[in-house]
Amino acid sequence: MNKTVNINLANILFHIDEKAFNKLQRYLESIKRSFSGTAGSDEIIADIEARIAELFQEKMENDRQVITLKEVDEVINIMGQPEDYMVDEDIFEDEPRQSSESRPRVKKLYRDIDNKYIGGVCAGLEHYLGFDVLWIRLIFIVLGIFTGFGFIAYILLWILVPEAATTSQKLDMRGEPVNISNIEKKVKEGFDEVADRVKSVDYEKVGNKVKSSGRTFFDALGDIIMFFFKVFGKFIGILLIIIGAATLIGLFIGLFTVGILDIVHIPGVDFYDMVNSTVAPVWLVSLLSFFAIGIPFFFLLYLGLKILVNNLKSIGNIVKFSLLGLWLLSIIGLSVLGIQQVSAHAFNGTSTVTEDLYFPQALDTLRIRLQSSDLYENQENVGINGMTVTYNENGDKILFANDVRFDIKKSEDSLAHIRIRKDANGSSFTSAKDRASKIDYNYSIEANTLLLDNFHTTDAKNKVRDQEVRLTVFVPANSVIQLDESAKRHIGRITRYDKDIYRSDIIDYQWLMQENGVLKCLDCPEVIDDEDEDDENGRIIINGNGVDIDIKDDGDSFKMKIDEDGVKIKTNENN
Repeated sequence: MNKTVNINLANILFHIDEKAFNKLQRYLESIKRSFSGTAGSDEIIADIEARIAELFQEKMENDRQVITLKEVDEVINIMGQPEDYMVDEDIFEDEPRQSSESRPRVKKLYRDIDNKYIGGVCAGLEHYLGFDVLWIRLIFIVLGIFTGFGFIAYILLWILVPEAATTSQKLDMRGEPVNISNIEKKVKEGFDEVADRVKSVDYEKVGNKVKSSGRTFFDALGDIIMFFFKVFGKFIGILLIIIGAATLIGLFIGLFTVGILDIVHIPGVDFYDMVNSTVAPVWLVSLLSFFAIGIPFFFLLYLGLKILVNNLKSIGNIVKFSLLGLWLLSIIGLSVLGIQQVSAHAFNGTSTVTEDLYFPQALDTLRIRLQSSDLYENQENVGINGMTVTYNENGDKILFANDVRFDIKKSEDSLAHIRIRKDANGSSFTSAKDRASKIDYNYSIEANTLLLDNFHTTDAKNKVRDQEVRLTVFVPANSVIQLDESAKRHIGRITRYDKDIYRSDIIDYQWLMQENGVLKCLDCPEVIDDEDEDDENGRIIINGNGVDIDIKDDGDSFKMKIDEDGVKIKTNENN
């Protein structure tokens, strides 16, 4: 069992075997002795440690892996032994030294801050791509001027690509092996370069240059870039002015239009009254909406003017904070009204009435027909949630809808009954039930025919709250039923029958109510042929009764029916 040691190498924590640690420690101490007294020795040693840490990280599979003698030997083989290198000027001879790392070094992309003009992006790309930096800069300038992409790409690379700050990073940028020899060489080059620059400074020339404040090519380039930024800023300002002004004008027109419509009671405002669950009049909601939307766009317009006009006078803090307060009040007001509107549909209430059906003569065949009113027969089902505004015979405003469905079920006794269920929404269960009870629906009996209204109405003050009427006709067993053509689109989903036909097609046949509550077809053919359909290739029907798919192709047919009874599939292949 070997003892492990925790070490901090280049600010990175490693777990290392004790024997490996001793060898690594001796190796680093020999390096320090080799560079003692050398200019920049501290930086050289720091870069060597950083490179060793980087090599350790490359060889580790996870953070808890222990560094062993194997990894230490591999790193020393890559870095080389201190005695292999002379700490003198011989390292700058033209004859290249043999590197202990035989495999080619992969370059890494860094920003070259030593040769930068702006951010060092182009200089870094020169090392990475192998192209002359002048051409790279020209490409960025051309793309920036003609497409704008050059500026965007340069800024993104400036932000995302790290700078080559350490000696190891600079060697990685050039694709040179990061070993002791190259680290030492790079550090000494930096010190010698600084010394040469200090020795060769022409102080008189520098002083004259400072005094003359001479402009360089890159000063002019900076001015060009700033010019394009200013032009772009002016364009943004014009765009903000157009957007802000157009929105405000539209809001003004909308505000006055809605206000006038409300004052003169033009029918278009009826739709608002149908759905409004609050006490707020339409003009108040319009005003709050105007402030909630218009104030942000006013500041957008003001910002555009500030961009275009440098000396534009400020509107003042009082006006700014007043508009901000008005905007907050409008948002709060609309939020409260919105909550009230949503809560108006929070509960569903039902009002149910069951009545006996008395026919004037003995019931042979019960016929069911749906009828419309002379007042509403020309009404189209347009509006909100299938409801529209109309007027009754007394001239009172009412809400009208033809959302009526009926089902046929077996009666538990020898009498026929009808159950009328009215549903509506409300802010509470009580209000919802009360609103449901105020739905007006009627039916009548003529001879052996049950006449059901195909519509229902309610007072306009009850608003649109998903009102609907669902009927259930209870028929005694062994009664015959015939449905009129008018019942076709009002048949509900609960009605059960014994033939595999479309629900809307049951009006074509007579049905007998059986003891089990299932309607039995009395005059249906053995095989119901649908070849007389308008579309000889079949049909697809999706409605409230479910999904009916009938596809025909050269004698072959595929039928699928999906409703509350499940999924039925039929195929007929003549091959």
